[in-house]
Amino acid sequence: MPPIEHRMLRLQTLTLHVALAGDAQAPLVLLLHGFPETWQAWERHIAPLVACGWRVAAVDQRGCGSSERPRGLRAYALDRLAADVEEVAERLGASRFSLVGHDWGGIVAWQLASARPGKVERLVILNAPHPAAMGAYLWTHPFQWLRSGYVGFFQLPLLPEAVLSAGDFALPTRALTHTSRPKTFGADLLAAYRAAWAQPGALTAMLSVYRALVLARPHPGRVQAPTLVIWGDRDTALEPGLADAALQRCDNAELVRLADATHWLHHEQPVKVSGLICDFLAQGHAPSPAPATDTPPG
Repeated sequence: MPPIEHRMLRLQTLTLHVALAGDAQAPLVLLLHGFPETWQAWERHIAPLVACGWRVAAVDQRGCGSSERPRGLRAYALDRLAADVEEVAERLGASRFSLVGHDWGGIVAWQLASARPGKVERLVILNAPHPAAMGAYLWTHPFQWLRSGYVGFFQLPLLPEAVLSAGDFALPTRALTHTSRPKTFGADLLAAYRAAWAQPGALTAMLSVYRALVLARPHPGRVQAPTLVIWGDRDTALEPGLADAALQRCDNAELVRLADATHWLHHEQPVKVSGLICDFLAQGHAPSPAPATDTPPG
């Protein structure tokens, strides 16, 4: 594992935690986690990306992990989350950068790539619907409404926080372990996540991205950056058709389906997913690939 520098970056309105690795002069790739994770979702992908010649920045998005947790729903609007990512890249000295996003991190990446086409060089999405395609998809695929029922529950005040925190965060822990392949999440990572969720105000801040959906304005522009969508078809929350719907919003995109992977594909198959990401990003900068071995988490 290359050395990781943990830096608190002061942006215009808040401070975000970023885990950095790799040569500061190398091309920058930002890794964006989803709900209910932190930067540690990418821990097993940092070394392969650095070995392939990238400077890696795994971001704790606002409200998550060690990053600041502003109050109010407007602070968690989709445009604001996307602007954070662009500002992180600027603070790291990159006028252009690549993005890798999973779940909510993927939604943020879609938004930024649509709104700021000149900034994003290459885009990789893991099991995240395109925000501008989601509405139309829901109207024609009623079973996706059922899969997305938890989003409605998250809109309630206070009750979701109480339910999620009960029994030492038994429900979110079970949500990770029961919707993934057996032994996907190791004890150390689950303990780190529970510690992050237990921080004062953390659950409310994390849920705010869902509660701020009423403020979301998905950018209507097409994604111009070359795009790779990697999709675990055994996702219990998102239908496989959402991947195809997202590709319709892109000028230059390819889709790789992992038939035996779930929503948590980057944990289940880290070597395969890292290899796909490295190969795709290399088409833009041509760093050399590096071998890796798949080992179960601790």
